[in-house]
Amino acid sequence: MKKLALITGSKGGIGSAISSCLVEEGYRLIATYYTGKYECAKEWFDEKGFSSDQVRLFELDVTNTHECNEKLEKLLEEEGTIDLIVNNAGITRDGQFKKMAAENWFEVINTNLNSVYNVTQPLFSAMCEKGNCRIINISSVNGQKGQFGQTNYAAAKAGMIGFTKSLALEGAKYGVTANVIAPGYTLTPMVAEIREEILDNIRSGIPLKRLATPEEIGKAVKYLASDDAAYITGETLSINGGLYMS
Repeated sequence: MKKLALITGSKGGIGSAISSCLVEEGYRLIATYYTGKYECAKEWFDEKGFSSDQVRLFELDVTNTHECNEKLEKLLEEEGTIDLIVNNAGITRDGQFKKMAAENWFEVINTNLNSVYNVTQPLFSAMCEKGNCRIINISSVNGQKGQFGQTNYAAAKAGMIGFTKSLALEGAKYGVTANVIAPGYTLTPMVAEIREEILDNIRSGIPLKRLATPEEIGKAVKYLASDDAAYITGETLSINGGLYMS
């Protein structure tokens, strides 16, 4: 029987690569999409060439605690225990803190950090009952080092790291591991549209002189989800080309 994974933010550049890697690894995937965005999700599903046996599109507002509780409890009834959660949903609303509107602060915190609680909490007990499950949270290098104009984003991504370390302690006796992947600059389709001179400037500040590929992030998720990584928990795997070394 295929293992079952749930991923948020599945349609983005990194999320899409993670989804493909997990499907290739033999997982059946529950891919969430934002409320009312089915057509957009279905377009992604068709472009990737997924089948209904591989991927189930699942409407979910990850910022809505009540909705997540209700829908994820029903999902457990329908599908059984989730073997893997990948919390990847994220947005940016950049700006200097002295000018940052409250809605830009809370929108980022709700989407990037509160969603991790909203999605994980309803599923965690069932994962502990089953054992040998994985939780992987996608943070960012900027959650480790900070970034000018990203107090909201960096706070949320740093919060994910503290959340993961604490959850790892709670899940350990059940064989449920929790880890973080913290990507640096990654060559997603959106980033690829940035002017070349700006990309060159970014690359020049990275010791390896290039950006990560989304597939490199996906393969890291695949590893941490595997039995080979069963003894790794509470860790942050930095994939940033040497941009920040903690």
